[in-house]
Amino acid sequence: MAGLDFLIAGLGNPGEQYLHSRHNLGYLVVDDLARRWQAGEFQEKWQGRHILCRLGRMRVHLVEPLTFMNRSGLAVAQYQRFYQIPLESLLVIHDDLDLPPGRVKLARGGGTAGHNGLRSIVATLGSSDFYRLKIGIGRPGQGDVHHDFPVDRYVLSALGADEQAILQKLFDRLEEGIRLYLQGEPAKAMGLLNTWKSP
Repeated sequence: MAGLDFLIAGLGNPGEQYLHSRHNLGYLVVDDLARRWQAGEFQEKWQGRHILCRLGRMRVHLVEPLTFMNRSGLAVAQYQRFYQIPLESLLVIHDDLDLPPGRVKLARGGGTAGHNGLRSIVATLGSSDFYRLKIGIGRPGQGDVHHDFPVDRYVLSALGADEQAILQKLFDRLEEGIRLYLQGEPAKAMGLLNTWKSP
């Protein structure tokens, strides 16, 4: 990894009504990292919530865009450009319909798979060459969700009790994998995260 500054952006929608929705998993993971790393209080600027964490010699900027999902790139780009974060040191955390609950995938580059937050970031940065950590939420038609349930309502609905339990088990593994990524070991981080299945 180049440099000691990293930007971790967790995607979601602002507002109490979306707080525990599937689409807000990026926010929830970033909130958990901030608690674990005892970072203090988030501050608002540049259309986002921001907090700086120091892990040894590394400076990790945690950001939650407040622009709503479809315009996430506006906030991410402002932080990335101001702090001159190279793209390989940008990690975007977001929900993923194509992975079942309890599965995650760390990858670099690739398409947006119809995710509006990713699409906005790629368009604003002019590149897709950054890391993304995908947190599975599954699709309607899986588990107890009827296949006719609209996808837009599904992603904005609150996490079920089973999904919340999975997420709590996942937090430890996510933090371990993210630390490996920050330490310049993205391949090891992928090996740890991409093979994990919820017990």
